[in-house]
Amino acid sequence: MDESAIGRARRHGLSVTFRSDVPRGPTPAGSSASATPATSATSTGDRLAGGEKVTSISATPTGAGYWLFTTKGRVLNFGDAAHSGDMAAVKLNGPVLDPIPTTSGRGYYMVASDGGIFAFGDATFHGSMGGAKLNAPVQSLVPDGDGEGYWLVASDGGVFAFGAPFRGSMGGKALNKPMTGMVPYGNAYLMVGADGGIFNFASDKAFAGSLGSNPPSKPIVSVAALNE
Repeated sequence: MDESAIGRARRHGLSVTFRSDVPRGPTPAGSSASATPATSATSTGDRLAGGEKVTSISATPTGAGYWLFTTKGRVLNFGDAAHSGDMAAVKLNGPVLDPIPTTSGRGYYMVASDGGIFAFGDATFHGSMGGAKLNAPVQSLVPDGDGEGYWLVASDGGVFAFGAPFRGSMGGKALNKPMTGMVPYGNAYLMVGADGGIFNFASDKAFAGSLGSNPPSKPIVSVAALNE
C-alpha cells in the first residue's frame, strides 16, 4: 500500500497495520470505462496482480469488516463487508483512485482518474466526467451530506458537482502543489494540497488552519475531518 492509500485509510477511520510485498508495476490503463461491471463475489484470498496496488481501505458501519479497493477496480471484502460488485473484468481508461462506501455500508462508489464513476449496491449514480476532456486527473470523490449526490476534485483543484450544490473550486488558479484529497466538511468540503494547504469552500464550519505556509518535507496525501 502506498502513501496515498495510507492517507485515505486514515480518512476512513482505520489504522494501517498490514503490508503488501507485491512488486509495483506501471499504473494500469485501459480502453473502456463504460462496460457492464462484474458482480460476482471476489475471493478475499486473491493476490494482487502485477502492477495492481491497494488504493483505499474502508470500514463497515459496524466496524466488524472492511473493503480493500485496488487500482484495477477490484474489491476484496473481509468480515461483514458485502461484495456488491467490482470492475475486475473491465479494462479502465484510468486507475481507480478513491473508492468510498455509502453510509449504510450496503454499497460503494469507485472513481477513476479519468473521472469515471462506478456505483455498486445502494450507491446511486448521478453522473461522471468519464469521456470528458479533463485538464487534470480526478483525485477523489466525496458524497454530499444528504447522500443524494457527490463532488469530484481533480489535481488542479477543479471541482465537479453531481446531484450536489457546487460550492467553489481552485480550478484555473495557480496552486503551489497539486490537490491530493477532499473530505466532507460541514455543509460543503475541504480540499488539501500536497504541500498541506487547506481550502474550505462555503462550509458552515470554520477554517482551522493548514500547513500551506510551512510545508512538510514529504507530501500530504489526504485530509480527515473530526466528527463532533
